[in-house]
Amino acid sequence: MARNKVISTEDILSTLCHSVTEVLSSASGNQISYSAMVQKITRTCMRPDIGCFVLFDGGFTGLVVMNFTQQAAMEIYQDYMRNMGMPEEEIAQSHLSDDVSNVLGELMNQMVGDFTGKVREQLHTSITQNQPKMMAINKQVQISVDTTMDRPQARRVTFTTQNQNIFYLELAMDKTEFIKLHDFDIAESVDPDSIIESQAKANKDKKDKKDNSKTKAAANNDVSDDADDDFLAELGL
Repeated sequence: MARNKVISTEDILSTLCHSVTEVLSSASGNQISYSAMVQKITRTCMRPDIGCFVLFDGGFTGLVVMNFTQQAAMEIYQDYMRNMGMPEEEIAQSHLSDDVSNVLGELMNQMVGDFTGKVREQLHTSITQNQPKMMAINKQVQISVDTTMDRPQARRVTFTTQNQNIFYLELAMDKTEFIKLHDFDIAESVDPDSIIESQAKANKDKKDKKDNSKTKAAANNDVSDDADDDFLAELGL
């Protein structure tokens, strides 16, 4: 009998790490990478300089915490704002700015949202998330978030920005395993932004083609009119 495939906490963590790198790399326009080594930790904490956490529940319960140094936070925030076309004078210069927290909170919301979508597609289960909670933390303060998990497992992964600034992701979740009983096709995820972009491009190509046709027809009419004028001139009319 063939051995069924088992998906463990590390596999789920790997999926989360992929979501983080994909969303942040796309948002900032720069490469975000993570360590191939993962740490087992006893509990998750929000640490300096900026900490953020999101709780999720459903098929399994968990907590995601991200801790940014001020250098990593500012690099990601400023690259994101420049990538969005914001003028330099409107970009915050301090990690204590509300704008920095708001942007990082929105990016974390997108990361966990991408993760929950992957979980739904790959594990055939559903989890829901709450709104991210983000705050700037004093160096002497660490905050633990209590969750209702029976047998929590906690992991920490180190991430590196393009400029070699460091931030950390911590995941705590119920000790659980997903066992694949039989093979199934993973539905290809649909990106609404890609659909809108493709449709806009198709509409633009169609409009350009129509405009070219009109221009060509007008040019042909001009040539025909010139020929008629020449013919009439030869007749002395």
